[in-house]
Amino acid sequence: EGEEMPVSFPGFKGGDRTDMELPSVQRNCLKALKEAGKTVIFISCSGSALAFEPELETTDAILQAWYAGESGGQAVADVLFGDYNPSGKLPITFYRNSDNLGDFEDYSMQGRTYRYATDYLYPFGFGLSYTTFEIGKAKLSKSTIKADETLIMKIPVKNAGKRDGTEIVQVYVRKVNDIDGPLKTLRGYQRVEVPAGKTKQANIELPASSFEFYDWEQMGIAVTPGEYVVYYGNSSDAKDLKKAKVAIKN
Repeated sequence: EGEEMPVSFPGFKGGDRTDMELPSVQRNCLKALKEAGKTVIFISCSGSALAFEPELETTDAILQAWYAGESGGQAVADVLFGDYNPSGKLPITFYRNSDNLGDFEDYSMQGRTYRYATDYLYPFGFGLSYTTFEIGKAKLSKSTIKADETLIMKIPVKNAGKRDGTEIVQVYVRKVNDIDGPLKTLRGYQRVEVPAGKTKQANIELPASSFEFYDWEQMGIAVTPGEYVVYYGNSSDAKDLKKAKVAIKN
């Protein structure tokens, strides 16, 4: 990846990418290693999302290391050898392929990003750990709030595994019956360190601005009375989220 680079290779146009697939030489290398009976852990050092769908068959694990910097090698080794229990979450959506994303100059958001997409390989907010977490039922300070009030959520997080770890609890909001609006929007999150076998509580506050969405009557962003769905869990994918309903009144 780069800018204005003299690169002539399938998948590249100068320094720009024409698709999100791994270069064929790398993809074929992983395939050959797997066919040779090796355990393959693929460490991806990229600055953006790649389409890893074929790599689900040719690798045993994928570690997204981004551009890790001076101490990146040590950080990767700590994770691979189990000296550190990973807790990172994806800050972008990883798609299956480039086929349905359209041209880069097409600014329609349909089918793109976690706010509008329903089909992807790895969702925004996704990330694994060497332990397992269970998100319990949230307690809300109120089920009906005024447009200038703050909603407080208390969310239990259980570490059901045998290793201490850190989970990142995420809260998303959707305005009910907002036909043109996003499926969900990230409005809060909190890192929670939980010892093995224990339960800790995430306390997340949603101020009034968390319920701002575009209002066609006012032709602008506003908090309007009505019903909202608050999703909470450990990724933006529907299967990883629980939900609660909140009403806003004047």
